[in-house]
Amino acid sequence: MSSFGFLSTPPLSSSAPTRQLAAATTPAVAPVVTPDVAAERLEPRVEEREGYWVLKEKFRGGINVQEKVKIQREPMKLFMEGGIEELAKLPFEELDKVKDTKDDIDVRLKWLGLFHRRKHHYGRFMMRLKLPNGVTTSAQTKYLASVIRKYGKDGCADVTTRQNWQIRGVVLADVPEILKGLAEVGLTSLQSGMDNVRNPVGNPLAGIDPLEIVDTRPYTNLLSQYITGNSLGNPTVTNLPRKWNVCVIGSHDLYEHPHINDLAYMPATKDGKFGFNLLVGGFFSPKRCAEAVPLDAWVSTEDMIPVCKAILEAYRDLGFRGNRQKTRMMWLIDELGIEGFRSEVVKRMPFKELERASSEDLVQKQWERRDYIGVHPQKQEGLSFVGLHIPVGRIQADDMDELARIADEYGTGELRLTVEQNIIIPNVENTKLQALLQEPLLKDKFSPEPSILMKGLVACTGNQFCGQAIIETKQRALKVTEEVERHVAVTRPVRMHWTGCPNTCGQVQVADIGFMGCMARDENGKPCEGVDVFLGGRIGSDSHLGDIYKKSVPCKDLVPLVVDILVNLFGAVPREREEGEE
Repeated sequence: MSSFGFLSTPPLSSSAPTRQLAAATTPAVAPVVTPDVAAERLEPRVEEREGYWVLKEKFRGGINVQEKVKIQREPMKLFMEGGIEELAKLPFEELDKVKDTKDDIDVRLKWLGLFHRRKHHYGRFMMRLKLPNGVTTSAQTKYLASVIRKYGKDGCADVTTRQNWQIRGVVLADVPEILKGLAEVGLTSLQSGMDNVRNPVGNPLAGIDPLEIVDTRPYTNLLSQYITGNSLGNPTVTNLPRKWNVCVIGSHDLYEHPHINDLAYMPATKDGKFGFNLLVGGFFSPKRCAEAVPLDAWVSTEDMIPVCKAILEAYRDLGFRGNRQKTRMMWLIDELGIEGFRSEVVKRMPFKELERASSEDLVQKQWERRDYIGVHPQKQEGLSFVGLHIPVGRIQADDMDELARIADEYGTGELRLTVEQNIIIPNVENTKLQALLQEPLLKDKFSPEPSILMKGLVACTGNQFCGQAIIETKQRALKVTEEVERHVAVTRPVRMHWTGCPNTCGQVQVADIGFMGCMARDENGKPCEGVDVFLGGRIGSDSHLGDIYKKSVPCKDLVPLVVDILVNLFGAVPREREEGEE
């Protein structure tokens, strides 16, 4: 048992390499020189009151609007004290007339995973779930399908870039019943938005990959159980200065993107014991993007939750709460220095101890990232997994039902979501593969053999539903890619990501080619939808964030630009030349 009452998890996967391997490339270590930090700066800015953590009066000067909303009324009371039941009974228009309940609608409900779509779908919400490691069941999928189906054209679901489900079209009056239904199938939406820990990401091939280092599922489940208090609420980590991302690495492929997480657990052994080295501070924001840096710390599996708790509490206690563009954890690390931040973490460990990093990293440095789309053998004899391409992650209710049926009929009723917005069906008996591949859903919509460019396509919600998005993304991403494919043949993987605004939910900085929505001007000088184009993002052991290549490109002018980029930088062949050479 860990010191937090959670069951200890199994150590190294039996098939994982046991030899010492070079560490995966990480960004340059943050400066070890600790800045001069006054003692009063290290005083915690929050204190516990009646079971919730509240910002002290002396630290309330210069705070942002969201912090003021949290002070006015604790958001977690909507869930933990039944506030949502009363809120859902009141007419929506009446709630919107009073500032306090209007703040409930637009801000506090995000602690329950509910995001009001005021700008484009007034009165309707997106609901984000918690789905550790992206693992879900057919029963859960069918339940979510039943929820969105009742909302007609307003209802749909998206696979997110954190291995998660988001469902759309929800109305407030239905929320109490939806929350009960989620609990009945083992799901929750609790603490999935605003200043909370987001969905714990793990290896989508956990437990079935012949080359995995460790099965990440037990660890991501432990993290989710701790963070949400076993889906009952955990107020000790719900008043963070900003959102916070965590992942557990389980393979050499680094499917989990450790360099863009606030905390990444990197597998490593020390003195013959399995555990994790820690990276901290990775994040995206409109004004700054930063890669995670080593904390110079190693923890055993027993200390996995205690160190997560200590890091979160250091951030909660000391993080900046003014300008929201400077409230992510890396800003605190910059201020204290990596050693100063580490010492604050140590103070909050159960025995005030934290071992230095191990040199025995288990993630292989030179590793070509494997493709999980298509049919692949599992470590279990006679079984395979099938990776399906879900175009830009958008799914309708009927398709969800079909996926659930297929998972039941050909697998074990399990589906796995990936950070590239795709879905994997594991545990398919090899004798059933041919029948599975002939299913109409796989032939017509969710192909296991998509084109190269479609395979690497990711897109955020865009302005169809999101009020912050400047441009439409999902349909445009598909249309531009289809047009580009008519002009060139691509022979190697190229990842293209679209995001509707600088918040970069589509993670354009990790893409080979990224498109960030902005306003541009056409040839007549008139405003039009456009993008800033990014190049050079890399994932895997040689991770690197991309840079801007060209700014304010009108969307209607994108196809020839992308064609040129693909030909000049990625070895694409123009279609007419390809045909002529035949």
